[in-house]
Amino acid sequence: MPLPSLDLVAELIALGSVAGFLAGLLGVGGGMLMVPFITWMLSERGVAPGMAVKMAIATSMSTIVFTSLSSLRAHHRRGAVRWDVVRGLAPGIVGGALLAGAGAFALLKGALLATGFALFVGFSATQMLLDRRPAPSRTLPGPLGLGGAGAGIGFLSGLVGAGGAFVSVPFMTWCNLPIHQAVASSAALGFPIALASTIGYVAGGWSVPAALPGAFGYLYLPALACIASASVLTAPLGARSAHRMDVRRLKRVFAALLYALAAYMLYKGLA
Repeated sequence: MPLPSLDLVAELIALGSVAGFLAGLLGVGGGMLMVPFITWMLSERGVAPGMAVKMAIATSMSTIVFTSLSSLRAHHRRGAVRWDVVRGLAPGIVGGALLAGAGAFALLKGALLATGFALFVGFSATQMLLDRRPAPSRTLPGPLGLGGAGAGIGFLSGLVGAGGAFVSVPFMTWCNLPIHQAVASSAALGFPIALASTIGYVAGGWSVPAALPGAFGYLYLPALACIASASVLTAPLGARSAHRMDVRRLKRVFAALLYALAAYMLYKGLA
């Protein structure tokens, strides 16, 4: 695999370190943080804007395969993962993610994907700011409802390159799961989402010419290696911190950052 420049390696490692920590701490943020920055890095190196968006989404999602496992171990040791909820959501998630990665992702233009990403990041930031409390009587749906929710989470995640927590955490807290259980269970769901989506991206981009040395279809392998190596180390640190601190204030700050990133991606989509 051709080696990228040292400045690009440094940028990717820094990005992976921050994204991994935030993913472990908040249960969201890994993909939403990585996609805009990877898009910018690739655009600066001559990749066409539409292709840069697709490569950023696919590469971001593929790193979550590794980050989610690292974060999951830390949450599981504290007994915070609701495995019954994970089992209920996982089948739909895999189906939705495969459908998005292998089908819709390859068919949609990069501009539309960038605009959709911006809208979902804006939605996630708004959910963080509102911090609404669900009705006390609300509970999780039955198996059919969980399967349908999982399919929607997997499909949306596959389109925007995020691990699904931007939908699954609000969904679970809306159903009155404690926030730490929602974050931990979302970390467990990140692995099947990321794996199924990545398989779909590889299948959909099999014949796509390499936009840069080291690219394989929609995947940019040097970025995958650098970001995954860094995020695997920092995700457990974020997960441990999540069980020791009140993250509400940090969520407000992160929401402001997400609005800025959403504005950038909306600009890329419209431009």
